[in-house]
Amino acid sequence: MANPHTPQLDSRQLQIEDSDASPACVMTFNANDPSGAGGLTADITAITSAGAHPLSVVTGTYLRDTAEIFDHISFDDDAVTEQARAALEDMPVSAIKVGFVGSPENISTIAEIASDYSDVPLVAYMPSLSWWDETEIDSYLDAFRELMLPQVTLLIGNHSTLWRWLLPDWSTERNPSARDIAKAAASLGVPYTLVTGIPLPDQFIDNVLATPQAVLYSEKFERFEAVFEGAGETLSAALCALLANGHDLQAATSEALTYLDHSLDAGFHPGMGHIVPDRLFWAQAEDDEASDDEAADAELPGNDDAGLTSKPPFEFPPNGTTKH
Repeated sequence: MANPHTPQLDSRQLQIEDSDASPACVMTFNANDPSGAGGLTADITAITSAGAHPLSVVTGTYLRDTAEIFDHISFDDDAVTEQARAALEDMPVSAIKVGFVGSPENISTIAEIASDYSDVPLVAYMPSLSWWDETEIDSYLDAFRELMLPQVTLLIGNHSTLWRWLLPDWSTERNPSARDIAKAAASLGVPYTLVTGIPLPDQFIDNVLATPQAVLYSEKFERFEAVFEGAGETLSAALCALLANGHDLQAATSEALTYLDHSLDAGFHPGMGHIVPDRLFWAQAEDDEASDDEAADAELPGNDDAGLTSKPPFEFPPNGTTKH
């Protein structure tokens, strides 16, 4: 029953005005992941954490748990198109992210949509597809190479995944560098490549943003003694959202890698499989500090502003208002 004393709002109060403080919209094409380890769940939480508004287009669904992927069911390309076009006709999009979309047909329709928004940065993440049938992998990667990569602004992937895909005939004794992989990507139309998980001595890994001509940014991290699911989705979604919020590419890469590192450090075991990144670690930090502030208030009467001065250990900039 409605509360008879609820005040009536003027229609003008219900209108949302455009402003610089409004979150940027990021459209992500990805598969549903019922385990919450990756897919659209990872995209939505990471994009939101980075201060953007996710426009999530479901391209299919994994059949999986936190340990392994059993299969994938792809949506019809018309269903993908209708989802995306409906949202794009209503809201301006500031960046697009493409994850695993399930079929060459979906790759084709997403590439066609992206071509209509050629001024919008497009971040593509290529996950490992080792769980899939080899014939399916080949047709998917061929379509992605021919149709999607010419639309891509930034390609993100693990060193071994990108090596095997883009440099299948690599025969020298040394492993390909990030610039080698970036050269291969650039020959297919990709100006920037972020290569993650490059093995280094002493249990470290490197993450390198490169073009064929130069290394633009690199950051080393100590390797976690654990197996994670959804790390690449987390990184690529956060980076895409930071680009949408106006950060330059190097700054967005640095911020996104730091966010991923915090997410992995706070990772948890929701089931019997692998560890899942805690992409909302910052919310838990705020809760913990709020509890500490409440305790301090109880000990120090009259300290009404104590809860206003604490900050979580990691913060993204405000929505679209701070640029590097």
